[in-house]
Amino acid sequence: MEEPMYIKIHNQIKRDVENHVYKVGDRIPAERQLAVKFGVSRMTLRQAIKTLEEEGILERRLGSGTYVASQKVQEKMSGIMSFTEITQANGQIPSSKLISYQIGKPSLSEKERLNLNPDSEVLRMERIRFADETPICYEVVTIPYHLVENLSKDDISTHLYETLNKNGYRIGRVTEHISAAVANENDARLLNAKKGEALITRRQVTELSNGQPFEYTRARYVAERFEFTFSK
Repeated sequence: MEEPMYIKIHNQIKRDVENHVYKVGDRIPAERQLAVKFGVSRMTLRQAIKTLEEEGILERRLGSGTYVASQKVQEKMSGIMSFTEITQANGQIPSSKLISYQIGKPSLSEKERLNLNPDSEVLRMERIRFADETPICYEVVTIPYHLVENLSKDDISTHLYETLNKNGYRIGRVTEHISAAVANENDARLLNAKKGEALITRRQVTELSNGQPFEYTRARYVAERFEFTFSK
């Protein structure tokens, strides 16, 4: 299966960042210029840029443009509660709305985070997560397809960890990267928020007990509706 064009563009820009064609803090060319360079529509180009933003590689600054993201201080933390656990602990009812559910080739970042072979396939799903029917979070979850190919769509999209546990898999280490952002037009539409509103972004890689990465998550939370709790 051939990679989607937006994935190819994503991979090329990511390589350009890694090879210092674009350095930390540099503004990348405007969408119009990049669309012409790659011979694609601006919609396809925006999809690639949006994915790079979700991965923390690029950051959009209102009224200024898109830049290579600054390096941030990262701190290892443990005891992180899941969205469902936090929501239930607050006496609220968690739920999800599945937006997209596709099997395809991984992006370069997904290959790296999940330690995949070049010919691997992944399951990529997008969903909105709610607390008492209020949209809290938009997330993109990528899983190596061979781990879940025999599981049902409902099991994967609604209670993945529980299903994996029942099938003999054990969850191991979780690595989280959390930073701040502002809502773009897509965030505002999906999360019923205002453009420019404060968001919390989270990138998470979850491993099985044998150290194999099995889940790569990129999530965007409405800051005033959600609070992370950490313990050391």
